[in-house]
Amino acid sequence: MHFNFHFTTVQVLWTLTFAALLVLLVVLLGRDRMRRFPWFTAGIALVALRLLATRLLYNRLPQITMGAVFIVMANISALVGLLVVVEMARRAFGGVKRRTWILGGLAMLVVGVGVLASWGPWPDAKSLAFDTLLAKLATLQLLAQKTGLLVDVLTITLGLLIVLFGRRYGAGWRSHVQQIVIGLSTASLAQTAAQAIWQMIVRTAAQPHSEAEYLRVVGIREKLFNANSVVYIAVVVWWIVCLWIDEPGTAAPVAEAVPVGAGLPEGDKPVSLEVPEGT
Repeated sequence: MHFNFHFTTVQVLWTLTFAALLVLLVVLLGRDRMRRFPWFTAGIALVALRLLATRLLYNRLPQITMGAVFIVMANISALVGLLVVVEMARRAFGGVKRRTWILGGLAMLVVGVGVLASWGPWPDAKSLAFDTLLAKLATLQLLAQKTGLLVDVLTITLGLLIVLFGRRYGAGWRSHVQQIVIGLSTASLAQTAAQAIWQMIVRTAAQPHSEAEYLRVVGIREKLFNANSVVYIAVVVWWIVCLWIDEPGTAAPVAEAVPVGAGLPEGDKPVSLEVPEGT
């Protein structure tokens, strides 16, 4: 018997990603992690919402309307991503002196802005306009892309700092803060690597002269982004497992069972009501 499953790789990855995100949200809410990591929880909910919107709205709305919805959601996601970085940095290095914390934050920002300035083409400032809807959407799309790249660079930098110095400030290997940031850094690293490889291919590849060459280039792009999706699914599973387990020393102690009548005088202990065998 042969089974025919008419699902593409993209559909399978979408389903696995969305299911994993829903399970992660259940863990965040059910294990009361949302109270400690509200922006991280909001970011996960937003990723799930964007995935759902992609599935429900794609090719069902006019192109301009659909583009506006996705671009606005991308900008909101980038802003929430920045807030997640700040939230994790405060959780990991809350015991650091304020001056050191500010200097470290500025150093991370300088690194992020440096990478942002040298990454990819930047449009001429004169070409940016807000006179038409398409121009506004193009500017907002550029803002979302660059802010998302900044979030990725800051996340990777923060991950390195927490791995190197987190244990000294209470954010060691088994802490939820370090486990979350390791996942965020892994996802950001995979995203950045996929974009870098694709840009390199676009710059160095010759102009396709046939449909076969064009399909080959498109196939490489699809494989890159599918690999990125697989890494993200693995990261979400990592978060599910880590956030389900309590941090060392935070689980509520289990009370020892006290025998009935313990501490009472011999004559005051309760009488057993068991019926003897054979009666």
